[in-house]
Amino acid sequence: MTLLQIMPEDAPDRVLLRTHDDDRIVTELAAHGVALRRWPVLAPDASALDDQTLLDLYRDRIDEVCARDSMTLVDVARLHPEPTAEWRERAAKARLTFLEEHRHGEDEVRFFAHGRGLFTLHLDERVYAVVCEAGDLLSVPAGVRHWFDMGECPDFAAVRFFQEEDGWVGDFTGAPIADRFPRLDELTGAGR
Repeated sequence: MTLLQIMPEDAPDRVLLRTHDDDRIVTELAAHGVALRRWPVLAPDASALDDQTLLDLYRDRIDEVCARDSMTLVDVARLHPEPTAEWRERAAKARLTFLEEHRHGEDEVRFFAHGRGLFTLHLDERVYAVVCEAGDLLSVPAGVRHWFDMGECPDFAAVRFFQEEDGWVGDFTGAPIADRFPRLDELTGAGR
């Protein structure tokens, strides 16, 4: 279930709002130009599907987003647990890459077909932690400061939309703010 938690940027322990109410989440995010939509989950276990099959499964909806938002490139980003040291190293490296505050030169649009991830958005003087679950399509406008956490044991498949090939490249702010706010596992109670 999608979760939104809002905190002041200078008081990460002070929760201003915590809700699973889809309508409230959509309204709170829309006030800042962030769009959250829900798509039906078409595969009970998208982790078992290869990338092309996953894209084909959602082709009509993907084509709608591409047409509406002028997206020209689509791919799948995924990590699924494997009991190997190589996987743990790859997962840790991937996780650290986007745990620092950054922004992009184009909208960041992601559809979670499987699993979950945490987009933490730094909007004005507040921090909006958005736990996206399977079925969530999140669109973060270009220039919005944010960071992404996939958790200690990543397990997700997300369709990514781009306008340009380098659209995913982050412009890191260098601000240490992300270190002060709750991570995915803390917000969801995973790993307890």
